[in-house]
Amino acid sequence: MSLKPAPLELWGGVECTIVRLGDDYRDQSEETGHKERKDDIDLIAGLGVTIVRYPILWEAVAPDSPDELDFTWQDERLEMLRERGIEVIGGLLHHGSGPKYTELLDPDFPAKLADYAAKVAERYPWIKLWTPVNEPLTTARFSALYGHWYPHTRDYSLFLRALVNECKGTLTAMRAIRERIPDAKLVQTEDLGKCFSTAPLRYQAAFENERRWLSLDLLTGRICPKHGMHRLLIGAGIGWDELEAFENGDAKPDILGINHYLTSERFLDHRDHLYPGHEVGGNGRDTYVDAEAVRVKRLEDDTGFAPRLREAWERYQIPIAITEVHHGCHRDEQLRWFAEVWKSAGALREEGVDLRAVTLWSAFGNVDWRFLLTERRGWYDTGIFDVRGPAPRPTVIAKAAKAYARGEDFDHPALDSPGWWRRPPRLYPWNGRCKRAQWAGRKLLITGATGTLGNAFARICDGRALPFCLTDRAELDICDEQSIASALERHRPWAVINTAGFVRVGDAERERDACFAWNADGPERLAKACAGAGIPLVTFSSDLVFDGSLGRPYFEDDPVSADGAYGKSKAKAEDRVLDAHPDALVVRTSAFFGPWDRYNFGWQVLSALSGGERFAAPSNVEVSPTCVPDLCHAVLDLLIDGEQGLWHLVNDGRVSWHEFACRIAEAAGFDRSAIGVEDSPRAASTALGTLRGQQLRGLDEAIADFVRDSLPLIEPATQLAAE
Repeated sequence: MSLKPAPLELWGGVECTIVRLGDDYRDQSEETGHKERKDDIDLIAGLGVTIVRYPILWEAVAPDSPDELDFTWQDERLEMLRERGIEVIGGLLHHGSGPKYTELLDPDFPAKLADYAAKVAERYPWIKLWTPVNEPLTTARFSALYGHWYPHTRDYSLFLRALVNECKGTLTAMRAIRERIPDAKLVQTEDLGKCFSTAPLRYQAAFENERRWLSLDLLTGRICPKHGMHRLLIGAGIGWDELEAFENGDAKPDILGINHYLTSERFLDHRDHLYPGHEVGGNGRDTYVDAEAVRVKRLEDDTGFAPRLREAWERYQIPIAITEVHHGCHRDEQLRWFAEVWKSAGALREEGVDLRAVTLWSAFGNVDWRFLLTERRGWYDTGIFDVRGPAPRPTVIAKAAKAYARGEDFDHPALDSPGWWRRPPRLYPWNGRCKRAQWAGRKLLITGATGTLGNAFARICDGRALPFCLTDRAELDICDEQSIASALERHRPWAVINTAGFVRVGDAERERDACFAWNADGPERLAKACAGAGIPLVTFSSDLVFDGSLGRPYFEDDPVSADGAYGKSKAKAEDRVLDAHPDALVVRTSAFFGPWDRYNFGWQVLSALSGGERFAAPSNVEVSPTCVPDLCHAVLDLLIDGEQGLWHLVNDGRVSWHEFACRIAEAAGFDRSAIGVEDSPRAASTALGTLRGQQLRGLDEAIADFVRDSLPLIEPATQLAAE
């Protein structure tokens, strides 16, 4: 009778890279704030993980001298994990090149790493799992072949030397650890993808597909004279004795840690004309585009975690753990990726693959990884928790993690549709025109079909494959209880996004009854109906609930102080909605601009300047301009996370209307002098700040995208009008 395999485990990990760029170091634990938050350990433990990949990084503990070590931070965090019954995989080097007294090309690098490993093992003899060097092949490529990280070389021989040094460092480090912890195990991580190509480039793809195994082949002692990479290694100055040192198995992994991202698989295409705007590279023999394989239709059955894990299992027959699962995208896509990987892991186990665990990576997100850390742009990608607020906020990924850790399934309406990597719009244009799919599944109900915001949400939901219905007043009148009840019964939405309302601020005083009916009474009726049906609700308020006299940005806890009918109607709606539906999400926002309608300030500025006209705006009235696409994405993320209460959502930037116009002009290539000043009789600032975490990007980045997307639409219209 065969024994039933142990359940698939959920592991966790903290993005902890310390990478050297010239003489500068970037530390992700610092940039995500994890280094300062001791309570993060309890958040990790609360997920139900059994093992955590955790940093004991060389550069952090002994930055200046191998004899000056400070374990204070590590002692506290590691003991907390131990007390909570969570096993640790100790990481010594994570995409780094070591402290300043060594580097990847240093002949003594392996011995120096082994010396550090010995000291760590002596201090933490209870840690049984170790990763001395994370992703050695990836680190060597980025550091010594592509020049992104220190030592910033672009030389094939130096790349191979760096890689062998890392693998020798792993070998010597594990020997040192096992002298102190005889039952210590090596969990060797590596990013695993595959290279595909057009027929003329098959030779290059075959070479890269052999090279992708190089770190693991070295550690498992597979490099012999018959190996495809042997001659290349010897030619690069790697000694026979260095290769033979791996043959005794001291560096053979006990567990293969496979990492895989949606960009890990590549497609080499000599037809560069099919990729306008894409960087063209080459190998000295042929020029070609190195594209994302996931965007090539004929490869869709050959890409992804499952085929790569099968290859690793067939090649090595060593137990496997998926040691990084992370996707820097919108929340629904993050959830879809995690769910797909988890289910794929279960299917592979049923096939006989000895797959032990799935590791949720970037528990607290990462900063600037989409730029390989080479640019300091402060671009934050959320992980299991969002750390942009006063305390890390669990996302829907945390809810899914807890369910999977308990051996349960996890359900969410966002999972009714596949991830973008499974949808036709992802494909490169030469794959042929793809008809947009209409995804079936549980729907969002969006009110306000005739308004800017309602149509923007419909567009964004379509792009994110979130099924929806967009209703106008005839189908759903928020001022009519029967109309609301009928619409909810007919559409049975999983959530409602209310964008309907009275929007003509200038007319609000003389149409006060209509303004209050649409902006206060209607949302209250909708909130009561949604609360009664157990349906999440999002509705919108305005910066005009404040009179602008405070002299600083307004936060969520500031008392409202509206001085006009429009602002008073919105303030009344906030109270009524949250009284009727305490779990509702109420979003205050301000000064919309975006490329999808012609009735916003940004469009007016560009239209005037494109037509050769001057434009004037007040310099004594401050606002927080809000890019409509950014707002929609942030609201959907919060809704999927199950957030509630009052939030301020605006782009990060406080400017006068005049300065806003000037920045738009500059981004579009016009002179600031084309923007005049026409001050308001009353100075005011209704700029919004937030106590809950800045969810939208910086204003200048949003303006740049707005101008890029809008100018091609404005200029032809302006030219036609002139003719």
